[in-house]
This record gives sequence, C-alpha cells and structure tokens, in this order.
Amino acid sequence: MSTATTAAPGTRRRKTDWAGILSSFGIVLIVIYCLAPFYWMIVSSLRPDTEIFENSWWPRNPSFENYEAVFSAKNNFASGLVNSLIVSVIVTVVALAVATFASYALARLSFRGKGFLLLVVLATSMFPLVAIIVPLLKNFAAWEWINTYQAMIIPDLSFSLPLAVWNLTSFFRQMPLELEQSAMVDGCTPGQAFRKVILPLAAPGIFTTAIIIFIGAWNEFLVAVTMINDPAMQPATVLLSKFTGAAQFNTPFGSQMAAGVIMTLPLVIMVLLFQRRIVAGLAAGGLKS
Repeated sequence: MSTATTAAPGTRRRKTDWAGILSSFGIVLIVIYCLAPFYWMIVSSLRPDTEIFENSWWPRNPSFENYEAVFSAKNNFASGLVNSLIVSVIVTVVALAVATFASYALARLSFRGKGFLLLVVLATSMFPLVAIIVPLLKNFAAWEWINTYQAMIIPDLSFSLPLAVWNLTSFFRQMPLELEQSAMVDGCTPGQAFRKVILPLAAPGIFTTAIIIFIGAWNEFLVAVTMINDPAMQPATVLLSKFTGAAQFNTPFGSQMAAGVIMTLPLVIMVLLFQRRIVAGLAAGGLKS
C-alpha cells in the first residue's frame, strides 16, 4: 500500500519574488548612478595635483590641500558662500510668504478664470532665462542695481514664486474645507483658523517647497554672473567658475572638486535633516481627500 506524503502548508517551497528582486536591483542601480558623480567628486577633491588624472577608486596619498586652496585669499570663496546663503534664504522666505497666502486663496476661493490664472502663473516660470537676461540687465543698470543683492533676488523670485504657488495650491486643495469650518465653529476667525489649524497641517508641503526653492536659488548662476562683477558680491557659483591655478590658464580641477563638495554638503545636510517632512509633503500632495 503506497502512502502519499503531503507537505505541510508551512513547509511548502516559496516562490521567488522576481518582481521584488528586479525592483530592488533597479533601485540600487539608480542610487549608484546618482551618487557616483558625487563620490568621484569627493575622491578627486582629495587627490594631490600629481594624482588628479589617475583613475583609482581612492587616492594613493589623500590630501586636504585642495580644500585649503579653496579658502585661500585669492579665491574669496568664504564670502561667496555667505552671499549665496543670503540670497537663497531671502528668496526662500519671501517666496514662501507670498506663495502661502496666494495659493491658499487660489485653493479656497471660487472665481471665474481661476484655472486660467494658475496656468498663467505656471507659464511665467517656463520662459528661458537666457531670453530675458538682457532686458533685465538693461533695467537693472538704469536703476543702478548692478552689484546689489536685489539684482540676484528679484530674478530668482520671478522663477521661484510660480513654482511655489503651483505646488502649494495643489497641496491646499487636498485639505478638507471642514477643518476651517470646525475651527470657526469653535470661535476662531478665518485668520486664526488659517494660522492655528491649516498652517501646522500644511507644514510638510511648505517644507518640501522651501527645499526646492532653496536648492534652485543656491545653484543659480546665469543671473549672478551677468549682474554681479564685484568679487566681494559674487555668490559661490560664480566664484567657482573663476578658479585659476598657479598659471593663468591652468585649470585647478582638484580645487574645483573641493569647492563642489563644499557647496553640495549644505544641501545634503538639509535634506537629511528634513527628509521626513519632505517625504510626508510629497506623499500628502499625491493623496485625494
């Protein structure tokens, strides 16, 4: 008499999750592709000039001489970082302050042509900067704004505000109108309901928008190189492009890589510190209430 043996449910061989494995492998490849240039920039910044063209994965004689060269007196890079920080912070604060109120009004008020107005707001950020830089230069020169902070801040705002208004309008639309109504039933004015209820709940979206605006202002180059010719007023992006080596036409690749690392680190640190709020803001913006 033959006996049939059946495997217990817990002992059955599990099927290989090829879809999950391929997805994980793809994510790893994307991460490597995105981080490889930054890794090579770090490695190149640690190479002495005699090893700068080597292709090893790590320098044979790591050195911080390139970082010392970045902050030498002739490069004036420290003041450039301060100028970049001033412009980026002002652009971010002003753009958020204006965009928060404007986007809340666009999300809550009903009026004719609101959709067209939003499209116009978005379209203003699509103009190529190189097409309007000459008229801007002519106007700023007439107003005696050359070599001033406003010559960098106002053009940056003209591109940051539409993006901020569009992002925050979409975010505020996801928030139920009953939140303000409940707060006003409890005795809040419309302004108090907005300040005490809506703004705290909108913090993830505001943080996400702030990071995007700050990165754009921090990396801006064309306006700054056109409007600012005083080395004491130039941001770090412009000063980085003007690095020179020991000879006049010598390109200091190691110093440029070190300066690139220094400029990238604040953005990396900021994203790491606020990554939960950024992810929450991106996820909340995709939900429909």
